[in-house]
Amino acid sequence: MISKGWAAVLKQVMIIPASLLFIGTVTTAAIAQMPQGKFYNPMALPVSNEVSDTLTEKDIPTGQGGFARDYMLKLNKGDSLAIDLTSESFDCIVTLLAANGTTVAENDDGPDGSTNSLLFTRINQPGTYVIRVRSFGETGVGPFKLRVTRLLPADKACEACTQPVASPQKKGD
Repeated sequence: MISKGWAAVLKQVMIIPASLLFIGTVTTAAIAQMPQGKFYNPMALPVSNEVSDTLTEKDIPTGQGGFARDYMLKLNKGDSLAIDLTSESFDCIVTLLAANGTTVAENDDGPDGSTNSLLFTRINQPGTYVIRVRSFGETGVGPFKLRVTRLLPADKACEACTQPVASPQKKGD
């Protein structure tokens, strides 16, 4: 008969290999679901700060029945942004995420009463941010347009207004 002490040691020895086998199986399955073993890597937003793309069932599952697609953008402290997301195919939600994954700002429906999204925000910390395009709930997939506009402060935007404009010269002058 095995003593209780040996039974406890034997139990611990069996738990460790079983745990490692489970972790190895889960990790292998997770990597297999990623295209060619690549880990999550958001797409860079084009220099134009505009993109026409399509949200598909192969994008990031949201856990609420919908899908999401992410775009990276470098921002500076004090940047003011307007992020405009439109789609005729699904109810849009746009989210701005900090590098650590926290939500900086989010918008569901735009001020025009549509299911498009329009988000205004100011950046407090410089860094790389993620703009997440997603559908509300299970509203679907389909084409969308994303546009990011860096807004100028009123004093800088009006500098062009105060510059003297050359007047047209009259013939003979």
